[in-house]
Amino acid sequence: MTGVLTLGESMGIFVADGIGPVEHARGFTLGVAGAESNVAIGVARLGGPATWVGRLGRDAAGSLITTRLRSSGVRVIAVEDDAFTGLMIRYRRSGEFIHADYHRAGSAGSRLSPADVPEAELAAAGILHVTGITPALGATARAAVFHAVEIARAAGVPVSLDVNYRSKLWSHAEAAPVLRDLVSRSDLVFAGPDEAAIVLGDDEPLAGLARLGPAEVIVKDGARGCTALVDGTRHEVPALPVTSIDPVGAGDAFVAGYLADRLAGAAPEQRLRTAIAAGAFAVTVPGDCEGLPGRDDLAALSGGDILR
Repeated sequence: MTGVLTLGESMGIFVADGIGPVEHARGFTLGVAGAESNVAIGVARLGGPATWVGRLGRDAAGSLITTRLRSSGVRVIAVEDDAFTGLMIRYRRSGEFIHADYHRAGSAGSRLSPADVPEAELAAAGILHVTGITPALGATARAAVFHAVEIARAAGVPVSLDVNYRSKLWSHAEAAPVLRDLVSRSDLVFAGPDEAAIVLGDDEPLAGLARLGPAEVIVKDGARGCTALVDGTRHEVPALPVTSIDPVGAGDAFVAGYLADRLAGAAPEQRLRTAIAAGAFAVTVPGDCEGLPGRDDLAALSGGDILR
């Protein structure tokens, strides 16, 4: 397959219009959310093969997710489940703060299990991408992630991990040993500074994460850009100046940009520049995956504000 294969929970999402308490929202926009499926969409839009694996309910949200991913060029391997497809409600409480409420306990996606991992497809993948979200969903979902990682390692498939800590799913104390174990089994690790601190404590993020085993460590730091340690060489790439409309999904766009360029054989510095550009483009458009860019979008990012 040679592309990215990722697994996790995708959800339907209702995004409240306007700014303020959710009870005063005049309407909601329905969309699709999920870190792993966002990355799959992002890679596909940048020209890389991408497969998403998960469980979906036999409901409207499940159908929407399948349709949206396939229309974006993602191959979908979904197990139908009798449980409901998870949902998220997101609203901007003020101009500075975004809140997300989950309705995913007992959802179809949380029931992902090792038996759902497509072993032959995974062994033929170019990269396995997982996140720290899925292990927080429950015992079977956690087992599925570790099972996939071990299959990939045995087959020589590079393992990519985005730490992606979610405080509404588990505490620092619960997450730290699991995330540390995943980091030690991964070849590429993406983390924010605060996420690295959950894994490492007070240790320096780049060197500390690299000492656990991964050859490529990328610390994404929002408006401050990113730093990376790739095969022992340090890189720093500044952020691009853009007007932020919605920061949600920027991290997934960043990861997708890096992985798409890695699949294409680009050098580390170019991978990071594409990642920065993809993240910058994503924040200029509202929505989790709606603003994920294609190659033409990235080329236009520095080309002015009017395309004729």
